[in-house]
Amino acid sequence: MRFRDLVDELAARLAGGRVHFGHGMGGAEEEALALANFVCRSGFWQRRSLLGRRVSAAVQARARTIAFARVSRRLPLAYLTREAWFAGIRFYVDKRVCIPRSPLAELIEAGFAPWLNPGRARRIIDLCTGSGCIAAACAFAFPGAEVVATDLSPAALGVAERNASRLGLAGRVEFRRGDLFAGAQGKFDLIVANPPYVPVGACGSLPREYRHEPRMALAAGADGLAIASRILEEAPRYLAEGGLLALEVGEVAGDLAASHPELPFLWPSLERGGEGVLLLRA
Repeated sequence: MRFRDLVDELAARLAGGRVHFGHGMGGAEEEALALANFVCRSGFWQRRSLLGRRVSAAVQARARTIAFARVSRRLPLAYLTREAWFAGIRFYVDKRVCIPRSPLAELIEAGFAPWLNPGRARRIIDLCTGSGCIAAACAFAFPGAEVVATDLSPAALGVAERNASRLGLAGRVEFRRGDLFAGAQGKFDLIVANPPYVPVGACGSLPREYRHEPRMALAAGADGLAIASRILEEAPRYLAEGGLLALEVGEVAGDLAASHPELPFLWPSLERGGEGVLLLRA
């Protein structure tokens, strides 16, 4: 069997399994390609240059085993492969953290241009860091910056520290256990956060794949605004003059904007899709 045939078979299995595609995957073919690349150890998640390559029986069997677990248990692919890609970087993930998928990646890769002068991004803080993907991506995008990342979950911080170490960022990113800005000192030129924003009542109706993720990383009060509103309230004390706050709030963006009509939110257009990312300049 060739690589392209394996991708086609996996896509058919996934499409017929009525799984939910999310977590950075746009559909059955994209997820099948990611799975095939994983079992073939290509080093990429959407590499198509292997389409003509022959795939061994052992590799085929491994791919089918993972696809069976994906369909039968409705586990996200990233939890089965223990890897996810964010801003072109491969991260380790497991059930201690949400799977990286934030549209903030597009802004990070662009250095938050034109809203932030890259030369003045000397201090960055990532709130609710989870796997550490945003903090790590920011460390690469702004190589001269000091990066601090916070999270309430010691389990999540364990994953974040593992990723930083694997990526050679152990000395560049400082991880702190705390609630948002707790323990933070001084001002930051960039505050970035992908906090929980799912209304508590909506958590039970999420697709099964999302219900495998840590509830504390998803739920944010009755209206989904609890954490984001706190960030907006506390950020002015930590945002440097000329600095930028970048906050993902997903589907509750309209409600958040309505509850803070006094704030001049910017809503950037994202070429790769996604919604609910706001920017606020100091």
